[in-house]
Formats: sequence, structure tokens, C-alpha cells
Amino acid sequence: MAYWLMKSEPDVFSIDDLKRKKRETWDGVRNFQARNYLRSMALGDEVLFYHSSCAAPGIVGVANISKTAFADPTQFNPDSDYFDPTSPLETPRWSAVEVAFVRKLQKPLTLDVLKTVEALSHMPLVKRGNRLSVIPVTAGEWAAVHSL
Repeated sequence: MAYWLMKSEPDVFSIDDLKRKKRETWDGVRNFQARNYLRSMALGDEVLFYHSSCAAPGIVGVANISKTAFADPTQFNPDSDYFDPTSPLETPRWSAVEVAFVRKLQKPLTLDVLKTVEALSHMPLVKRGNRLSVIPVTAGEWAAVHSL
């Protein structure tokens, strides 16, 4: 089993949205490295759900991968913000996964708090300049987050 952190802006899709829907397609990823991470996810992998681009960014819940990588349907939809007219139907450029709600944290673990945890000091999330919406999490980092 692998562990991941996936970022979403809460005004676009929040942990409460996932809780209400139970499962949802994680689409719209348009970075090749993040896409490759999506493609490497396995059924049951666990996910830290992170709210970004908000007043207090942080980890707000846990999800898991309920369907492995498939062609992101938004790349073929001309009405989508994520439409990619250069993506071939036969070999789609972009992938999506399905995530399932596990639980919402009682209190968000803010980025400011995460930056103070020594066991997370090498995590890409706490380093300046990290913009990826999907990043791997080590078993040690997963344990450190859950100990908080």
C-alpha cells in the first residue's frame, strides 16, 4: 500500500463535498509528474486530503483510492476548463482516479503546524515552491501526520 497527499481548493471541491458524495473522480490534473503519480496509484492506497489556496491550508481528511487510473474525461469535453484538444482518444494524455471518503479530521492540520514537525521536514509539502497537486507520502510521514 502507498500513501498520497492530494490537494484541492475547498471552494472547488472540499472534504465536505467528498463526504456527501462518498466517491468522486479526481480529475483536472494537468501536470505530467502529478499525472504519473495518479497512474501509479493502487486500489486501497490511502490519501491525505489537503485544502489549498485558502485562508488556512492544511490536511482536512482521509480518503482512499477506490478506482485506479483511467482516462480523465474532462480532457475531451470542450466545455471543461481542463479540455485538451491535443490529447488523442486512442492514447489519452491525462488520467484521473476515483477517491472514496474515509473520514474528516476533527480539526485541520494546518500547513503552519505541519512545518513544525521534524518528521515531516523532508516532505515536499512543507518545502518552498512545491506546487504539485498530488504527491507521494512516505510511511514515516503518514505515521507522523496520524500521530498529530
